Amino acid sequence: MSYFSSEARLEDTSAPDPLLFGQRLRHLRRERGLTLAQLGERVGRQAPYLSKLENGHCEPNLSLIGALATALETSVADLLTTEPPSRRAALEIELVRAQADPLYARLELPHLSPSARLPDVALEHLTRLFAELKRRSAIRAQTPEEARNANASLRHEMRTRGNYFIEIENVAGEVLESVGYPGDGPLSRRLVDQLAGHFGFTIVAVADLPSSVRSLTDLRNRRLYVPQRDELGTAAARSVVFQTLGHFALEHSDPKDFGEFLRQRVEANYFAGAMLVPEGAGVDFLQAAMRQRDLSVEDLGERFAVSYEMAAHRFTNLATRHLGIRTHFVRSDTEGVIWKAYENDDVPFPADPDGAIEGQRLCRRWGTRQVFSSPQRFATHYQFTDTPSGTFWCGTYLEAGREPRHAVTVGTRFADALHFRGRETDRRVSSGCPTQDCCRRPPSDLAARWEDYAWPSPRPHSHVLAALPVGTFPGVDVTEAYEFLDAHAQD
Repeated sequence: MSYFSSEARLEDTSAPDPLLFGQRLRHLRRERGLTLAQLGERVGRQAPYLSKLENGHCEPNLSLIGALATALETSVADLLTTEPPSRRAALEIELVRAQADPLYARLELPHLSPSARLPDVALEHLTRLFAELKRRSAIRAQTPEEARNANASLRHEMRTRGNYFIEIENVAGEVLESVGYPGDGPLSRRLVDQLAGHFGFTIVAVADLPSSVRSLTDLRNRRLYVPQRDELGTAAARSVVFQTLGHFALEHSDPKDFGEFLRQRVEANYFAGAMLVPEGAGVDFLQAAMRQRDLSVEDLGERFAVSYEMAAHRFTNLATRHLGIRTHFVRSDTEGVIWKAYENDDVPFPADPDGAIEGQRLCRRWGTRQVFSSPQRFATHYQFTDTPSGTFWCGTYLEAGREPRHAVTVGTRFADALHFRGRETDRRVSSGCPTQDCCRRPPSDLAARWEDYAWPSPRPHSHVLAALPVGTFPGVDVTEAYEFLDAHAQD
């Protein structure tokens, strides 16, 4: 009896995996109670050749696959299925593939054949040990240089796109429509709960969330744990909810490397912005303000009840696409160290040789550093800055309640400043950074007085010697997270 309809069907079959095919063949032969010699008589092949097939040392041709299926009274599809026939077969395949890996070869161990004399438990130990060795080797290989390269590559893509991701806008728009968002204004608490329910989750606010996470999701009980409101403001809490839901809305899987981890963070943050400041309502608000020459990030934040930083992010998403304005964004600390940055207006951010911006120090004359010494530092600080790349206008906001203190800046080129509130400022400074020493060297007269008479003792920075966080989700204390979920699963 033939189990395939025509030769044409066989011709469409992709080449089978030799190891997997061999295991399937051996399993089916033994199920039928046939020896290699008996099967060989049925298909016109010698037993040694069939032994090579079963051990994955050669590949069958299409006509032989059909003959073997007929001889074993099975279908071609069953013979070619990608599922190992048993757990033992899967372990044997894993061991063979492990020993072919260059990492295994570097151990200089003798070849080990997965013969019947090797117990299943030994195979289980060997394959798991190699899988862990490979995982740890991959973690070690993720150097800070590679992480910076991944970050620089992602920033380049964001710049090319004008920081506008239409595919994420579309997903957010569909989700908002599904819960009846009215089309204007901030999302109510009821809608936030409904949106969580749309993805099958219940939001649970807790006081004991592990310190290494901003939220924690229990996929078994479909709970999304976030900090209580007294530990996190309402605006920040909503951002955390949507950043977490973004991973599910965008169908993220466990990140395979640091570059994918960074991309997923950017995409989830973008999704949160698109939910909290929906594109249609946000664009209408900004275009109306632009007509009045009164664009303001602060107003955008107040209109949609989001933090200044979230409003600044969202402004960069929409400004180039919908307003025709190229812009820049930066969040930095009191020392001028960049934590986040984006630009497509050619502002001269400092960068390392690989093009990474984060971790670099800004010129002390830029607005994002000047705000810390401003007498009105808790009001928006506006200024024009002359640089080697041209003159830029910016507005800087000092965030309250964040430790260490951070400043968020949004700016644009001089020609586009006319659209913004704060354009009338008379603050104007010159900066030669990063192409000149500018603020990196003290004035010559000051240096002459103190160069040989000062011995500073630097404040230690833990990040100087700290290793790059490792793991699937860098920086997360997995044991602490699991213990938290275990404790709350009974609630």
